[in-house]
Amino acid sequence: MTREWYMHPNGQLPAYEWAFGDVNPPVHAWATWRIYKIERKITGKGDRLFLERLFQKLLLNFTWWVNRKDTEGNNVFEGGFLGLDNIGVFDRSKPLPTGGRLEQADGTSWMAMYCLDMLSFSLELALENPVYEDMATKFFEHFIYISEAMNNTGEHSTQLWDEEDGFFYDVLHLPDMSRVPIKIRSLVGLMPLYAVTTLEPELMDRLPGFKERLEWFEANRETLYKNVTTTEKVDGEGNPKKRRMLSVVRPDKLRRILAKMLKPHEFLGPTGIRALSRFHAEHPYTFDANGTIYRVDYEPAESSIGLFGGNSNWRGPVWFPTNYLMIESLQRYHHYFGDDFKIQCPYGVGEEMNLWDVATKLEERMIGTFLRDENGHRPVYGNNETFQNDPHWKDYILFYEYFNGDTGEGIGASHQTGWTGLVAKLIHQCCEYKEKTSASSKRRKQYDK
Repeated sequence: MTREWYMHPNGQLPAYEWAFGDVNPPVHAWATWRIYKIERKITGKGDRLFLERLFQKLLLNFTWWVNRKDTEGNNVFEGGFLGLDNIGVFDRSKPLPTGGRLEQADGTSWMAMYCLDMLSFSLELALENPVYEDMATKFFEHFIYISEAMNNTGEHSTQLWDEEDGFFYDVLHLPDMSRVPIKIRSLVGLMPLYAVTTLEPELMDRLPGFKERLEWFEANRETLYKNVTTTEKVDGEGNPKKRRMLSVVRPDKLRRILAKMLKPHEFLGPTGIRALSRFHAEHPYTFDANGTIYRVDYEPAESSIGLFGGNSNWRGPVWFPTNYLMIESLQRYHHYFGDDFKIQCPYGVGEEMNLWDVATKLEERMIGTFLRDENGHRPVYGNNETFQNDPHWKDYILFYEYFNGDTGEGIGASHQTGWTGLVAKLIHQCCEYKEKTSASSKRRKQYDK
């Protein structure tokens, strides 16, 4: 995808075959980093040539984003379509009916995540080539500025974070320079959770140039450095060691966002996190644009209108790729906080869980999409009698595009293995975890089957 016959010389990557000029989420760096680490785990050696080649090309793409999608240069990004079809009140691929532009919480979150992935590249490559310590500093600082912009509450700034609601929203920037928050409780407000990573002291000790710049920033940019969460531990010789977490969502906001995400009457469906909160079933969002009323309702299955993407729908269903990234983010938060950070969950009455357990419970719900219930029916097949009961069909699993937010029934294209196939990874990880925690053999047999 980053070769010259696909990637534009200016760094843009085309979105899809019918609109090269549109924009999809910049997940290429995340994918590259995952591939690199998977191969290193399997073979014992990372393909550094692969990593370095992709770093150079993705640097072009990152720069394209910065130059084209941050109109005011204030580290708040527009993005546009970003793969979410009709999640918003307007078609984000077209000029807005109000004029102006949409400053997007999801677009800005993707760029924060992009920064952290490129930072990980830089630090890995710097272990053998100190030149990359300079690039690591660049991405560290860029992340800090984006995180500050997302959390900004100044009177004349774009306020993506709503303190009263405890949630992130897109903001409509009108031609008269006024700004209006689009208060739709959607995946857009959960995506800031994706941007999180941890800097371990052992790694920092191996990169003295980067560590020196990091500590300078810590000492001289106190206002900005509050976007870094730091804890100290003592090594075997009594020396203090700092662990640092880089995260758009600061600890004080993490609980507030997760409280909404983990409520069944909001985002938590029986088979995963919904793209739109069920809150909007009884409280639809409306917007008056020059006399035309735009409306967003909770729709757990197919879209009621052919809006922005034909049969695709982001106003209620469960989508596997976004859920998968959420699980990974919860695990990263747990890696930093450990078992001490707990949150109340609906999985048990008044039960508190650490974030790894929360992620595991979410994995179980997603896996449950394909498992037989007590009546022998799989949620994925809904009321389809042939797929539920016919001996020639009932054991063949289809990988649907997305899933009903209330029932788990598969909807859309039935062959979306490119992302729904991620359930295999979830099964593998869930089984490993359950083995460590003495899971019931009955549930394990279900997973095996």
